[in-house]
Amino acid sequence: MTDTPVIEIDDVSKRFTRHLDIAERTANRLGAGIKEQTVHAVDGVRLNIRGGEVMGLVGESGCGKSTLGRMVAGLSEPSDGRILYRGQDRSAMSRAEARNAALKVQMVFQDPMSSLNPRLRVRDIVGEAPQVHGIVGRREVAAYVEDILEQVGLDPSTAKRYPHQFSGGQRARVGIARALAVKPDFIVCDESVAALDVSIQAQVLNLFVRLREEFELTYLFISHDLGVVEHISDRIAVMYLGRLVELGAAEDLLKQPNHPYTEALVAEIPTFETEKRIYSAIKGEIPSPLNPPSGCHFHPRCPHAHERCRKEVPVLKEVAPGRLSACHLNDEA
Repeated sequence: MTDTPVIEIDDVSKRFTRHLDIAERTANRLGAGIKEQTVHAVDGVRLNIRGGEVMGLVGESGCGKSTLGRMVAGLSEPSDGRILYRGQDRSAMSRAEARNAALKVQMVFQDPMSSLNPRLRVRDIVGEAPQVHGIVGRREVAAYVEDILEQVGLDPSTAKRYPHQFSGGQRARVGIARALAVKPDFIVCDESVAALDVSIQAQVLNLFVRLREEFELTYLFISHDLGVVEHISDRIAVMYLGRLVELGAAEDLLKQPNHPYTEALVAEIPTFETEKRIYSAIKGEIPSPLNPPSGCHFHPRCPHAHERCRKEVPVLKEVAPGRLSACHLNDEA
């Protein structure tokens, strides 16, 4: 692992606005007062991911994890802020530099069945991009695909099959093979094991660990399951309703969470302890990103919330070496 960031996320926000259609604009002329709706998916995120590390990104569904991952992978552009690849702002890159960055940062999606073209054989799914981008010649592509399939634990003879002829775990491996085929150095894993059985999850996680070492990869590993993330991550970033609320070394964060939201997530991780435990869901539901709460977004569900939490946005700041948290309680300690 190196201290040089492969990816720098600099004050990035993402908003999605649903504009009024013709009927709604007509109704407004008659005094209906219909307004455009804006989803605040990601709100001012700052995060550096160092070369060779696995950065876990966790939070409940709807918190903006996948949106942030898609921006890192270059599949979506930020509304505000910058994303830098090895110190270069991607929006300011030349066409050749942007093309190289796009190849070097790949994404493995949550549902491999919907992300794989059902009309293509695996040899084409995995081999098309490296051939188009000149990584391998037309005569060598068949052998190249077979080698990549072996790297992810698939029999090379399966290159002739279609996606529907594989199991869920095998399709996940095909998705990983497709990402590896263009020789990336950074992979965004978006809930890549969420749809798999627990035993298959363990196999795929072990595969990610092995590939990281063999190909010197860096990961942004996105999941709603902190129990999964703890097994693969060097550092963990906790996200709530578009904002980062805590960041730190995986072991430290899990042993001693600082933010009340992180505490609640850690408390729900299943363990092998035999003593009786009472599980209780986090109070309330995650608010709508259409109309997020003022101040700290977590305050409607936080057992420690007070008046300042309702009015003032907490700043993500260092509370221990290498440990960041965004909670007003740290100012009162």
